[in-house]
Amino acid sequence: MSYDVTSATLRVMTPIPPPAVELQILDAELHQLDARRAQLLHRRAWLLTMLQPAWSAPVPPPPPAAQPRREATAPGVQNLLLVLGGILLALAATAFTLVSWGSMGITGRALVLGAVTLAALGAPVALLRRGLRSTAESIAGIGLVLTVLDTYALHEVAFPGGDGVSFAAAASAVLAVVWTAYGLGTAALPRPAVTRTAPPTAPASPTLLLPLPAALAVAQLPLILWAIAAGGGLRTITAAVLLTAAIDMVVALRATPKAVRLVAAGGAFGMGGWGVLATGLISLDATGPGAAARAAALFALAAAGAFGAAWLAPGRGLRTSTAAAGGLFVVAALGGMLRAATPADWTVPGYLACGIALLALVRSGLPQPVRHGLGWASGITQASAVLWTLPAVGVTLLGPAAWLSRAWSGAPGDAREAAATDTFWPAHATTTPLILLAVAAVLALTVRAAAWRPQALTAALTLTWAAALTLPTALQLPYNVGLLVHGGTVLALLVLRHRAATTLALITSLSLACLALPAEPATLSVLASLTAVFAAAAWRGRLAPASAAASLGYATALACAVGASLDWQPQHVALLVLLVPATAALLAARVTDPATTKAIEITGAASALIAIDLATAELPVLALVLALCGVIVAGTAIRPERRSLGYAAAALFVLASWVRLGAWNVTDPEAYTLPVTVPALFVGALRRRRDPSATSWTAYGPGLTVTLAPSLLAAWTDPHWTRPLLLGLAALAVTLLGARHRLQAPLVLGGTTLALDALHELAPYLAQVVGALPRWAPPALAGLLLLALGATYEQRIRDARRVREVLGRMN
Repeated sequence: MSYDVTSATLRVMTPIPPPAVELQILDAELHQLDARRAQLLHRRAWLLTMLQPAWSAPVPPPPPAAQPRREATAPGVQNLLLVLGGILLALAATAFTLVSWGSMGITGRALVLGAVTLAALGAPVALLRRGLRSTAESIAGIGLVLTVLDTYALHEVAFPGGDGVSFAAAASAVLAVVWTAYGLGTAALPRPAVTRTAPPTAPASPTLLLPLPAALAVAQLPLILWAIAAGGGLRTITAAVLLTAAIDMVVALRATPKAVRLVAAGGAFGMGGWGVLATGLISLDATGPGAAARAAALFALAAAGAFGAAWLAPGRGLRTSTAAAGGLFVVAALGGMLRAATPADWTVPGYLACGIALLALVRSGLPQPVRHGLGWASGITQASAVLWTLPAVGVTLLGPAAWLSRAWSGAPGDAREAAATDTFWPAHATTTPLILLAVAAVLALTVRAAAWRPQALTAALTLTWAAALTLPTALQLPYNVGLLVHGGTVLALLVLRHRAATTLALITSLSLACLALPAEPATLSVLASLTAVFAAAAWRGRLAPASAAASLGYATALACAVGASLDWQPQHVALLVLLVPATAALLAARVTDPATTKAIEITGAASALIAIDLATAELPVLALVLALCGVIVAGTAIRPERRSLGYAAAALFVLASWVRLGAWNVTDPEAYTLPVTVPALFVGALRRRRDPSATSWTAYGPGLTVTLAPSLLAAWTDPHWTRPLLLGLAALAVTLLGARHRLQAPLVLGGTTLALDALHELAPYLAQVVGALPRWAPPALAGLLLLALGATYEQRIRDARRVREVLGRMN
């Protein structure tokens, strides 16, 4: 501070306290403000409570007292009571009509029924004027039931001996008209006056909802009942059903009330489905052109109703679906007429031709939803025809597999006999190839959209392939022709640059290989051809991994077939099969594609396993086969990326030597273990030279254990002295080498083996010594040993303490 500041200036300046003091002052003031705010809020709440009747601010009301939960709404209770009351009154009226009717005269009957019916039908009018719509609906329902009872009473009184079906038809028509007039009449009533006390949910219109849907439901019966009363057969009744469905469809599309539309739609679908099903049965039972034409007329009626709905329906989806149904009805009509005029084998092609003909309308000027629906109808027809051909295709493809258990038993008479050896050929399947080719042509020619074009071409290729395969079996061509067709199909598919084509070629080749099994020449020629064909396909890059694997697989089958043709024993055939894994190993080293290389190696390994299995009948040949497999695997292990196969090669060589020793009846374990130990120790020494950080357990442990452990077990059970002596010398040499080079594994393994071998040899003498010693000697010896160990431990601790003290003095 400057010394020029006067004392007067210092008196008027406000002193600034230190930060800690200022913080305490601020906290105290804030605390006082919080307390004051709490007081004000409490006072405000009290004032609001006092001024609650006149205060306009929204104050949360107090929580209401707990009230019992209402489990039903007032309208629900009202409707339930009205429905139950109506049902009870209807039941009472029915009981009166059926039971108590006979106790009254004709005048009483007429007066009672007429008065009750008029009252039940007139009461809703007065109730509607007062706005009681639900009650009016209930009483109107009673009135409708009473009109039905009136018709029954009329029949019993006026027409007791008349035709009941005819009377029911006329009565249902009259009831439909009366109920419709009653429902429309209530719509013309003046609306009730709206008062100030009327609830906001009062009905806007006095129209009753029940009479019109009920009239439409009763209207389903007159045509059908009249057809039955007229003595019409199934076709007449079906026509009545279809006509009723058409009327329902028009009402569903043109009526305004929602309830009427729902009832009409239900009737249209229900009656239409019933009529179409009956029409289909009639068409299938038609035995001549006349009957088929009458069934076609019924289908035409159903189609007319469906197309009418497609033209009049408001929704795009509904228009498309009804147009598709109409197209299917047209196909069924025309196809049924063709079925009656052609043999049974041409039934499905006839329907298919009609379905394909619908495609001409798809490119016409019809509305787009209708054209779309016709396209769906054509597609459904074609898909159904293809599904019908699947049994024949399945027999052609899978049937030849039965020859696996009866190879070379003799060539069959024709291609169908070769395919259907253990199964049946489907009836009327002669036209299967034609159906498949027709659908394939449609897919290839009509599907032009870029998004669907590849899938359509793939489907067309698959159908054409199936047609080619089933042609010999369908036409019962000679057996050799069937083989040539299968072989030509394989070649044609492999020529195409298409993944699906190569896959189909592989499937066809399997069927062809099984189909060639009945005759020996056919088997040899087909397997040789397949081997060469798939080898060429792999070389040309046609799905190379699968083609290469197929070629090697067929080569393995060819080797087995050649051996069997030469009457070789299985163990000798195994040597011929080994040519396949050897070839696979050579090819895998030259192929650059990793996927193809892997497929070749896997197939070669599978062929080697087959050779090993064939050689198990004779141990010397099995040893040779194992050794040759070891050579093949060792050659593969030369490649840098397959160095890990060296262990598999070593294992195969070991197995080969063991099998050879077993064939020589060698029982000494050293003969089995030394061929493993010597290479293992050599490899361990090489590894220690290249990697000095490798431990002796890793380098020498496995090799030493393989020999020392089995020899030690054999020595403990050997009564002679030669084996224990040689084992002891070998263990001593191993121990000395371990001590010389300071290697833990030889030192521990050799020393342990030497100690156990010596224990075995000295066991009789130790037993004699133990028997000569008194009973207190063993415990005493154990105590001395423990004392010696304790003294040694104490001496080590004393030495360590002394060294620590010396180092401490040095610091």
